Amino acid sequence: MKQESTHVNPENASFDRLGLDDNLLGVIRDKQFTQPTDIQAQTLPHALKGRDILGCAQTGTGKTAAFALPIIQRLYRENFKRGWRPIRSLIVAPTRELAAQIGEEFREFGTHCGLRHTVIFGGVNQRPQCKNLRRGVDILIATPGRLLDLINQGEVDLDRVEILVLDEADRMLDMGFLPDIKRIVKLVPDKRQTMLFSATMPPAIDQISASLLHNPFSVTIAPEAPAADTVDQAVHFVENNAKLPLLTDLLACSSITKAIVFTRTKHRADTIARKLDQASIPAAAMHSNKSQNQRQRTLGQLRSGKLRVLVASDIASRGIDVADISHVFNYDMPNEAETYVHRIGRTGRAGMEGKAVSFCSDDERPLLAQVERLLTKELDVAGGQRKAASAPSAKPDCRGQHNRSRRGRCRAIRW
Repeated sequence: MKQESTHVNPENASFDRLGLDDNLLGVIRDKQFTQPTDIQAQTLPHALKGRDILGCAQTGTGKTAAFALPIIQRLYRENFKRGWRPIRSLIVAPTRELAAQIGEEFREFGTHCGLRHTVIFGGVNQRPQCKNLRRGVDILIATPGRLLDLINQGEVDLDRVEILVLDEADRMLDMGFLPDIKRIVKLVPDKRQTMLFSATMPPAIDQISASLLHNPFSVTIAPEAPAADTVDQAVHFVENNAKLPLLTDLLACSSITKAIVFTRTKHRADTIARKLDQASIPAAAMHSNKSQNQRQRTLGQLRSGKLRVLVASDIASRGIDVADISHVFNYDMPNEAETYVHRIGRTGRAGMEGKAVSFCSDDERPLLAQVERLLTKELDVAGGQRKAASAPSAKPDCRGQHNRSRRGRCRAIRW
């Protein structure tokens, strides 16, 4: 498979020069977007020409617009003005939250185009989704499971799909969706434009892209390992039974306006959210056991400020798209170093500064070492001691105002 890669400095780019129609440029101006992001500047000219795309970019880089704008422009130019509409573009996403957010971007960008789209996912009643499908839609955004369910029921026909997008392909691989994706791909026409986006490019994704894409334009926006320069990172060395008191005290700081706390298990997410709420810190849990309506309501409360803290498991983390998260807390160190980078990417977005605070118990030190190898640097120590000592580690001040650094000096915690 031939691939081409290039680099365009977004500072020298303009939406006016990327080949977009006036109606889309008007929407972009209304949304007060001044410059395209790197993924948009590099991808849009090729995607608008109908070329296959292989994009390596993390959530928060603007990749949804990089495929949504070309789809809207192409389908608008060839819009069916009358009668029932077949599905001409299919976007497959791994989670319900991400699918819903993609649908919202299509709604915003396609305001004046008259195109119809709908989003289908599991965990909710399928009747409204089927009703929309029967009316006819130009663009379908779907999670793999519900899509195949409705295909088997005869509610979805993919024979007329012209553009296929697989978003967060690595996440779909991690969640075991590869057999579903293969089944879906067999149901769309061979002659189509395909765009595949992934936060990382492991060998399995290379194999998938080689089988799906024809002479793609390949673009990598950020390396897999480094975290955003706009995120200030630190670690507290603290035992498991002291994590919750420490988190409660740190969250008392007024500079923490909106925070996400990541845990490894759903049960722990529920417990932490309940304890924080009891401590008068508005919090709610989000994980795969929550219904779609509960998840959407929780995200809405976080965006509006009614909730200050979201406690999430990793399986629910992708698709959390809240623009002004000030802090991310790793209550548990992740089992995979790449997950750490994904977690802290929820803050410090769109040029804003963010803080990432990790809690590391003795048994989690090997996991921290994996993260630091990936980052090629050590995290600043905000509390406790980096290396195990014979004497007990100094307990962090429970007011969160001062803790000992790795050199033993006391320093202020301004997070």
